Amino acid sequence: MFVKWCELNGATWCPAAPADVARFVIDGAALGIERLWPAVQEISKAHSSLGLADPTLGGVAAAAINEVSGLSPPRSWPDERKQRFTSLPHDLQVFGTAHELRREKALRRAQNEAAIARQKLAMLQARQSAGTGEITAEGIAADDRKGPEVEPHTIA
Repeated sequence: MFVKWCELNGATWCPAAPADVARFVIDGAALGIERLWPAVQEISKAHSSLGLADPTLGGVAAAAINEVSGLSPPRSWPDERKQRFTSLPHDLQVFGTAHELRREKALRRAQNEAAIARQKLAMLQARQSAGTGEITAEGIAADDRKGPEVEPHTIA
């Protein structure tokens, strides 16, 4: 795809200039990042296999890829690191974003479970202090939670 674009636009496909890769990405934005990213990876592989500098890393090419992908840095990242996010390769941005999303969901789930556990504990403590001895969700009377009292010198 990039070779044909270069022929049509009078650019050299190898070695490619980062500015040409950026123009290619911006021109192909309508295709979406899902179709453009494999083409960008092919440009990268072609240059790396020939021992040439990778024109897809950093600079204007990375900025164009980031613009088309529309990925934002994770909210949990410090502000001084968010700018660095845009210079990462797209596949690392996708991985980092997905990882942070999974982490945030797990954290929220754990916080919700902890809140429910605190509510249940408060309810059980309230019942115990009221001395009602009612059956709890676990099926144990609040008064029975202490267990049997044993005299310290009793021999069984």
